[in-house]
Amino acid sequence: MTERIRRSVRRGVTATATEGMPIAVFSPIGMVRNAVKEPQMGGWESVDSRIIVRWELADALDGIEGYSHVIVLFWIHRVPEEERGATRIHPMGDPALPLLGVFATRTQLRPNPIGVSVVPLLARKGNVLRVRGLDAIDGTPVLDVKPYIPHYDSVPQATIPAWASEVVARRLHPRADELS
Repeated sequence: MTERIRRSVRRGVTATATEGMPIAVFSPIGMVRNAVKEPQMGGWESVDSRIIVRWELADALDGIEGYSHVIVLFWIHRVPEEERGATRIHPMGDPALPLLGVFATRTQLRPNPIGVSVVPLLARKGNVLRVRGLDAIDGTPVLDVKPYIPHYDSVPQATIPAWASEVVARRLHPRADELS
């Protein structure tokens, strides 16, 4: 990994941890490679990415190809430090949506900008995983990869607020608003 990536990962860590809490420092296990060079709000479904895992960790991938999906944790390295301080936002920057705490949203503007995505695993070759739909731009540091296990990772009885259900419905059926 390049020194630039190491610096960007450590940038979010300060020597003044909250009293009684340990400081967390992570080293990327790999990097995302794809054609997306700038952050975007949507359109990730068809983006093919390669996760290039550090060579010395290639053996840690053994057996991953038996899973159809993986969970990818990554550092959203392009979020400026000064934008990580907000505690409340309107989801998707839409003032028509309720003002919420950042932990009640999927925003990238978080105290620790860690991204999590469940994506289909298309292939593994050596230290490279091919995935589709990973919402991370080219050069994003990858912190971890885990197999998706439906028995443990799926929550069939999960609920979400009404405003979030409406947003999902609009995204799934964008013309439904025009028909009413």
